Amino acid sequence: MRNVELFGDGRHKFVLLNESEPGEEDGVRSNQFLIVHDATAVLLDPGGFGVMPQVLAEMLRYARPEQIKAIILSHQDPDIVGGLSTWLELTHAEVYVSRIWMRFLPHYGLREMERFVGVPDEGMACEVAPGFGLQIVPAHFLHSEGQINVYDPVSRILFSGDIGAAMMPPDRDDAFVDDFASHVPFIEGFHRRYMCSNRAIRCWLDTIAGLDIDMIAPQHGPIYRGAAVRDFLAWLAELRCGTDLLEAGGRFRQG
Repeated sequence: MRNVELFGDGRHKFVLLNESEPGEEDGVRSNQFLIVHDATAVLLDPGGFGVMPQVLAEMLRYARPEQIKAIILSHQDPDIVGGLSTWLELTHAEVYVSRIWMRFLPHYGLREMERFVGVPDEGMACEVAPGFGLQIVPAHFLHSEGQINVYDPVSRILFSGDIGAAMMPPDRDDAFVDDFASHVPFIEGFHRRYMCSNRAIRCWLDTIAGLDIDMIAPQHGPIYRGAAVRDFLAWLAELRCGTDLLEAGGRFRQG
């Protein structure tokens, strides 16, 4: 799949950059996103070391490295952080990540920790440039203890990290979810195992209830749009997952 411009109005763009190839990251393709506003840009979950050259090549269609003013990490996993040291060399961007992961990131070989901003548990406003602001939204335990989402009020797109992630077969390369019912088989197993609990889901749903959301953009799989946004959130509200299903001996109930 080539780059997909999810939103564009002349001054502001929200772009899904070309995905990593199947077979990398144990067969799980990851999404990298770029938000560009005038001459300023933000990278969301820039990806692992193996995909970095491809992500850079696609990013250069829209922005130069010196225009990247912020890099936002939804959580601490290697498919998000693995290529970060190279991005730190290429840009002067600040890096936003949950404060609870700040002490662990040096284990990726990162040295410039003074450029990192620890996001508090309640989230924060991220003023990237005059007239260009993003909202960092808490999504704790979905799946990471300190996961964060990013809401762009101009495009009305919520970058949701692993919430909504789909495990698509190699021959499926859909950019969007339009028929949610047919998409459930690609997300159900992942969400039952990787999301912590229905209580965590309900807290997140309450947190985002006031946001005007046109699309939900996860780190893996296609983008939810139109009625699929509403249908996904309604499905998630009733999902039993994680510790809801856990039994002694390491077993999980099925549903």
